[in-house]
Amino acid sequence: MTKPIDGNALIYAQDAFNTPIGKTAHGLVRFTERYRILGVLDNRFPGADAGMVLDGKPSGIPFFPTLEEALEALGDQPVHHLVIGIAPDGGRLPEAARSVIKKALKRGIHVDSGLHDFLYKDPEMVRLAKENNVQLRDIRRTPEREELHFFSGKIEKVDALKIAVLGTDSAVGKRTTAWILVHAFRKAGLSAEMVGTGQTAWLQGAKYSMVMDSCINDFVSGEIEHAVYQAWENESPDLIVIEGQGSLMNPAYPGGFEILAAGRPDYVILQHAPKRREYDGFPGYALHPLPTQIQAIELLSGKKVIAITVNHEDMAPEEIDPACRAIQAETGLPTFDVLAHGAEELTQLVKAYLK
Repeated sequence: MTKPIDGNALIYAQDAFNTPIGKTAHGLVRFTERYRILGVLDNRFPGADAGMVLDGKPSGIPFFPTLEEALEALGDQPVHHLVIGIAPDGGRLPEAARSVIKKALKRGIHVDSGLHDFLYKDPEMVRLAKENNVQLRDIRRTPEREELHFFSGKIEKVDALKIAVLGTDSAVGKRTTAWILVHAFRKAGLSAEMVGTGQTAWLQGAKYSMVMDSCINDFVSGEIEHAVYQAWENESPDLIVIEGQGSLMNPAYPGGFEILAAGRPDYVILQHAPKRREYDGFPGYALHPLPTQIQAIELLSGKKVIAITVNHEDMAPEEIDPACRAIQAETGLPTFDVLAHGAEELTQLVKAYLK
């Protein structure tokens, strides 16, 4: 790993790791350029490796039951940041996490949070941060209005291939697939940039990001456009991958339309979890059929969905290939599980669309 942007970090994920609520922690365990991850705080996995629990692949990142035990075990290794690795419904900060944050501040550790409960609004946390000369960073805190961008049309100048990775649901793996595609493109000797649209992408070190679900509505399109435009203007990439948010038909997180309208992708890759029957966190709300979701995306954007990528949650390894074949037969679209099998085939497919 290259030198991390912000140093060493522990991830807070108590009772959330390996659940949909732990998706921020999952992203950081899989990949981050912002931190060197020293461990995960979750007392349910004593002695386990976080990568093995998550993906069956060793990461060298251990679990610790508490912050105190982590600091004792790490000894002389400094911990610069505590990162809140949970993403509960509504983005609320649990009381148990508040206690751990205060302990970290007293130990001189910076705290980064991507939740909607802003740390800077807690007087006690602000006092502790000041007393111990550390920072509270609220990743979802909206920039001042004068710093925001309104849609201008400059996106039309971008001549790199733009691919949006959208999903059929929230917490379905869109960001993970987007990063895997970016890294596969780079490995193939081509240049690719990730445009992050959520707090976890920023925490992973995405250079061009905005946090869509906390941005003032008037400026969402402009901020998406600006991030894509800056990635193109500054990096001149062959490929820009835009991370999706929520899904078009999710009752609580209806995301994606702004990405289609303002990011103006050339094509779409659609992430899908074959075992899901209801929208994440909303029993009784049946997931719309995959062909219906494809039709909705293509109707709204006028752009083609060129591939389906599979989230293999709740699937045994031997179920993945049959599921991919079934989806390909149903939709007529090439289907891949890039987390399980790598992105070489998807990369070859996308390369065929390069401008």
